Amino acid sequence: MRAVVFDTVGGPLEVRDVPEPDCPPDGVVLDVHATGVCRSDWHAWRGHDPVALPHVPGHEFAGVVARVGADVRSWRPGDRVTAPFVCGCGRCAYCRSGDPQVCPDQTQPGFTHPGSFAEQVLVRAAEFNLVRLPDAMSFVAAAGLGCRVATAYRALTAHGRLAAGEWLAVHGCGGVGLSAVLLGTALGARVIAVDVSEEALALARARGAEAVLDASAPDGVEAAIHEITGGGAHVSLDALGSPATAASSVLSLRRRGRHVQVGLLLGASATPPLPMDRVLAWELSVHGSHGIAAHEYRGLLDLITTAGLDPAALVGRVVSLEEAGPALAAMDGPTPAGMTVVALEP
Repeated sequence: MRAVVFDTVGGPLEVRDVPEPDCPPDGVVLDVHATGVCRSDWHAWRGHDPVALPHVPGHEFAGVVARVGADVRSWRPGDRVTAPFVCGCGRCAYCRSGDPQVCPDQTQPGFTHPGSFAEQVLVRAAEFNLVRLPDAMSFVAAAGLGCRVATAYRALTAHGRLAAGEWLAVHGCGGVGLSAVLLGTALGARVIAVDVSEEALALARARGAEAVLDASAPDGVEAAIHEITGGGAHVSLDALGSPATAASSVLSLRRRGRHVQVGLLLGASATPPLPMDRVLAWELSVHGSHGIAAHEYRGLLDLITTAGLDPAALVGRVVSLEEAGPALAAMDGPTPAGMTVVALEP
């Protein structure tokens, strides 16, 4: 099969022929129809998140079941599916309690084994991890659900406990941030979007943000958020991942507010100083959020249906497999607003 491969950290991203994945007894192999180009893939390529080399990136995918392992009973060739980017083992106490996103034996296509920048991808523990797609949802729309849209949904609902009428501040309007704006609005929240890009802020306003703020303002955005909201946001997300945005998110909150860290903090930035004096005095909550469980997709898909949302509206451009490598490498610098999705011919 054809796949995008890199042999060295930061090295060439080449489309070449590689062996098709073997199918273990508990797994399925999918024909990939669409896969997202995500900054997490860029982190792996740049060596911030080590992977075995040579490597095939890609973890946001949607496709059709091609082969089924001997122990799989619920899935058949031809089923239209996606999967979370964190696939739990299905056996441990965390998985049994409904939290596979923290499974100590988790697998992640595109990180622990070859990913979806390919014509086929393997999903292990398929009975536990596959998600059936609605017939009306396109593969391009579904490709972003495994990471950015689904991650934003769980951050807002499981950790942020966002309620209708509450104020939500979203710091960083990339894929996760714009997804949070769209979903927060659908949940009935009043949303403030923060970014340095005029284009990203314009997209956030188009997706439902009530107010947008330039993060590069000399005086910062925390005071403005407190003024707009009459005391601070109830929920604030750092969807970018930097010491500055993490601290700004915490300082944007009202008393008893909830900060959710979604953006990755890596390397020297992995342990940022946070205003713990404010956390203590105002009884703020600080949460980390890492993906979503397969069983939680039901709530997300129901929200998409009832609110009439189109996840494809978050897609900025659709490219071919040959263009996937250059699109990933382009994340070395500023990138256009909206998600990039690779569409493969069926």
